[in-house]
Amino acid sequence: MTATSHPLPGQNARGILFLMAGVAVFSVQDLILKLLSGAYPLHQAMVLRSLTALPFLLLLVHLDGGLGRLLTPGTRAMIGRGVVMFLAYTSYYLALAALPMATTVALYFSAPLFITVLSVFFLAERVGPRRWIALLAGFAGVLVMVRPGSDLFDWAALLPVLSGLTYAISMIAARRLGTTESAAALAFWGNAVFLVAALAMSALLGSGAFAGDAHPSLEFLLRGWVMPTAHDLLLMMACGVIAAAGLTLLTQAYRIGEASVVTPLEYTGLLWSVIYGWVFWRDWPTPTDWAGITIIILAGLYILWRETVTKPAP
Repeated sequence: MTATSHPLPGQNARGILFLMAGVAVFSVQDLILKLLSGAYPLHQAMVLRSLTALPFLLLLVHLDGGLGRLLTPGTRAMIGRGVVMFLAYTSYYLALAALPMATTVALYFSAPLFITVLSVFFLAERVGPRRWIALLAGFAGVLVMVRPGSDLFDWAALLPVLSGLTYAISMIAARRLGTTESAAALAFWGNAVFLVAALAMSALLGSGAFAGDAHPSLEFLLRGWVMPTAHDLLLMMACGVIAAAGLTLLTQAYRIGEASVVTPLEYTGLLWSVIYGWVFWRDWPTPTDWAGITIIILAGLYILWRETVTKPAP
């Protein structure tokens, strides 16, 4: 890295603060959706969230190069990435309905492991033996938490892992698209796909014809639309404001701070999930869960650190 490419004094510190604030804001959205998951369908919450976020994201696009950035040769690719993001977040939200928040968030943090694997095949990046060992350890931590084959296994535990995989695919796509497209445009098209897909789900499932006494995740998906109370309507709309605010904070964090410095602070999301889980549902990770959480975090942090020490200077 050249001398002129180093961040100005204090920028990394401000980047860390922005990132921690963004993670804290997004954690509130997780809390809201878990609170609503027992009474409302996911597609209803997603429609209201996406509609509320739309004007904020349009403003971000306007400030980040103008609305012309939305219609470019890469628009189709941005929409395709939005579809993958929709799968990532839908599986994550469905997991929240059935699993403790800390378990859901920890399994979702398999995403950095998937990103590293996918970067080998799609970005031709080199991964050394130490990072492969860390990857295997991280996936072992996932298996510890999922407990396949045991009486404690819940198929919903596969949903945040699927979320981590699809989120990793979307991030690989973002690395390619980021050279020509703005972050605001990527976020706008992601939200647009959310809105269209949620409307389609509502048209198919909104009557509640497929609902029944089923698994919490399935109920969150199949339940029919319900007239919300004013309080719950505001909570659903707040998710849109949270999404726009969280995106702004995270984008600013990565814009002014070095990625290798600010990225590890993403794991503060686990702290919030443990706090919220205990305060609202008296959920506390079991010793086995803590073991899996620790393995996943250590593996992810080691991979991030190895990327910084093995990346050649430009």
